[in-house]
Amino acid sequence: MNERRVVITGIGTVSPLGNDLQSTWEGLKAGKSGIDYITQLDTADYPVKIGGEVKDFDAKPFFKDPKDARRADRYTQLAMAASKMAVEDSGMDPDAVDKTRVGVMVGSGIGGLGTLEREHEKLLNRGPARVSPFVIPMMISNIASGMISMEYGFGGPNMVICTACATSNHNIGEAWRMIKFGDADAFIAGGAEATMLPMGLGGFANMKALSTRNDDPQGASRPFDTGRDGFVMGEGAGVVIIEELEHAKARGAKIYAELVGYGVSADAYHLSAPSPDGSGPSRAIHMALKHGGINPNEVDYVNAHGTSTPLGDISETTALKMAFGDHAKDKLVISSTKSMTGHLLGAAGGIEIAACLMAIQDDVVAPTINLQDQDPQCDLDYCANTARELKVDVALSNSFGFGGHNASLLVKRFS
Repeated sequence: MNERRVVITGIGTVSPLGNDLQSTWEGLKAGKSGIDYITQLDTADYPVKIGGEVKDFDAKPFFKDPKDARRADRYTQLAMAASKMAVEDSGMDPDAVDKTRVGVMVGSGIGGLGTLEREHEKLLNRGPARVSPFVIPMMISNIASGMISMEYGFGGPNMVICTACATSNHNIGEAWRMIKFGDADAFIAGGAEATMLPMGLGGFANMKALSTRNDDPQGASRPFDTGRDGFVMGEGAGVVIIEELEHAKARGAKIYAELVGYGVSADAYHLSAPSPDGSGPSRAIHMALKHGGINPNEVDYVNAHGTSTPLGDISETTALKMAFGDHAKDKLVISSTKSMTGHLLGAAGGIEIAACLMAIQDDVVAPTINLQDQDPQCDLDYCANTARELKVDVALSNSFGFGGHNASLLVKRFS
């Protein structure tokens, strides 16, 4: 089999910083926080009052049929919006490509939790006859991929991988693998999440995973800072168009970067806590570098998982030192854009690979905001508080999920 190179030609995002790529990226570069008081539910009885909500979002323009928008959970609406924007950004004409060679892998860590909550309440209060016949297709975490394929008639490989907060990276990475193997020429790939809901907020809050810095929403997500006290939950979607190089060139596509590496591993350690020794993430990073034929000292920028949890940020710092050696301290620039967006769970990697791609485009690295008092155990360069001009030729994006799932994506300036 000939070596098939894979490039990224389109980006679509919906985030707490804005409902398109431009507003999200401008917000990231400006060090702006998208975190505020939650409006989607009454938080009076919850210890957490803050989150990264998508604001002023209207799903209807992103569906051919308004009925389909109404019959979609919010996570699917966000996924469809990001996918439509990614396809448009890529310049791909869906009717001018072989639709059987275009796949969709847009996953979700939790799926249609809003639909499940609403219909379960109906069941309890009004009886089983009142449960919607759409409840199952609306809540399952694969339905966004299914609906996106139907919207375009794309009949290529269609599936989703659900690995909590590593979901987007796994979907993009496995789509990359299928293109490399020759099973498809292009994919819509990424993730979406919408869990700003009683069960989502209550569940994460009660496991003490979330920040309770309710008096300072914009300052609550503070990765690598001594004052961090948990992550801030966010929602949104991040989707990219990935294509086999010759397929992209044949249609004159613009190319953001080449997707050269993908690494996967398991901590095999704990339900929700990271392994303290950092070995699992380090193996994923090593695998991505090996796939890409990239030496550790060639990586310019890492978009860290960096959730702002006490244990997680130290574990990732340890993993980066293991994977990059002296380069981690000497030259590597790292940032956590979750300091501005909050943690988008299954959508996180989709937004964060976009930040890597735009860093390559603009030669600017988005900062880690709220880094006022750096944890001595997190002793690397996290691009504190303000964006930095930097020529980025190679960037890595890390995503790690509950259950010990690790996934790293490696992108390189196209040449």
